[in-house]
Formats: sequence, C-alpha cells, structure tokens
Amino acid sequence: MTLEFRKKKEDFICEHCGHNMDGDGYTNHCSLCFYSKHVDNFPGDRGAECGGLMKPVSLEKRKGEYAITHQCLLCGEEKRNKVQKGDNFEALISVLQ
Repeated sequence: MTLEFRKKKEDFICEHCGHNMDGDGYTNHCSLCFYSKHVDNFPGDRGAECGGLMKPVSLEKRKGEYAITHQCLLCGEEKRNKVQKGDNFEALISVLQ
C-alpha cells in the first residue's frame, strides 16, 4: 500500500485563537498561534479520529527548512509540519518561548 500526500484546499477557523485561515492545500496550522488539529493519520487523509488540538512544542531546521513539532493535547501524538510561506517567524519564536 502506497501512502501519499493528499492535497486538500480547506479554509478553517483556528479553534485555539479564532483566526480565520485561508487554506492553500498545504495549510495545516494557524499562522498566528501555530496550533494545528489532529485530523490526519497521513498528510491530507483526514482519517484521525482524535480531533484534538495540537500545540506547537518545538522548532527545528533541516536542510535549510524549518519544521514545527506539534503535540496533540488529547492523545499526546507528535507530528512535524513545515513552516509555511506567510507564517510570521518572529511570532513563531515567541509562541515557543
């Protein structure tokens, strides 16, 4: 079975801060508070039953790209997500302090 990314263009309202996000098919976190939602088992599949909020807990740089690690506040699962174009990097650093 081959698992591949499923691009889904979805707008959403952040359940943590209420910011209205315009999705581009790759958007998976709020660009203001950087919270995400545990909805995928694999990127874009919307197969996770948990549905918990995912708090940004760390930031790392690999091969010139930054990634945020999110931890689910309900089940504890952690997932890495790339920092997106349009994310406010200074705000991200502030959120993680």
